[in-house]
Amino acid sequence: MSTESLKRDHALIEKVLKSMWSTIPLLKSGKTIPEPILNQVIDFSLNFTDVCHHGKEENSLFPKLEKKGMPRNSGPIAVMLMEHEVTRKIAARMEISSKTYLKNGDAAQLIVDMQEYINHVVQHIWKENNRLFEMAEMALRNDVEQVSKSLQDVEDAKLMEIGKKREDYERFAEEIAKQFPPQE
Repeated sequence: MSTESLKRDHALIEKVLKSMWSTIPLLKSGKTIPEPILNQVIDFSLNFTDVCHHGKEENSLFPKLEKKGMPRNSGPIAVMLMEHEVTRKIAARMEISSKTYLKNGDAAQLIVDMQEYINHVVQHIWKENNRLFEMAEMALRNDVEQVSKSLQDVEDAKLMEIGKKREDYERFAEEIAKQFPPQE
């Protein structure tokens, strides 16, 4: 499957989102989220989700779909690109509100930003997994190896750009899931 790498990213992102969701009641009740954890959540959101994962879609998957006739300026690709911009804006606000929280303990805006970020990204992932990736699998069914290699090349380049390894983010997802287990 040509979108397997992207689906693995989604599973990792969802794991972190579930743990983030578990921190919201703690923040609301006045509990403190440790600075290193919060900083890693922000790093994950800004760098893994956006730079790495969105980079793979924007620099590999979408151009390959365009070559197969899917327009960039309308339809699914245009919607996904617009949603990536929304994700970036919410993540940037979340970074600012996390700094405010760490400085003065006021969690109100951080809670709002985290809820908006989580809800937006969960809906976005659903659209990609259940709509876009199904179309991509059909359109790219004869190019699976080429697409997989291209996605891996972009991931490697993006992670090198931010100075991290995928394993760093996988380890963080495991650690945060233990510290803030998802509430089912």
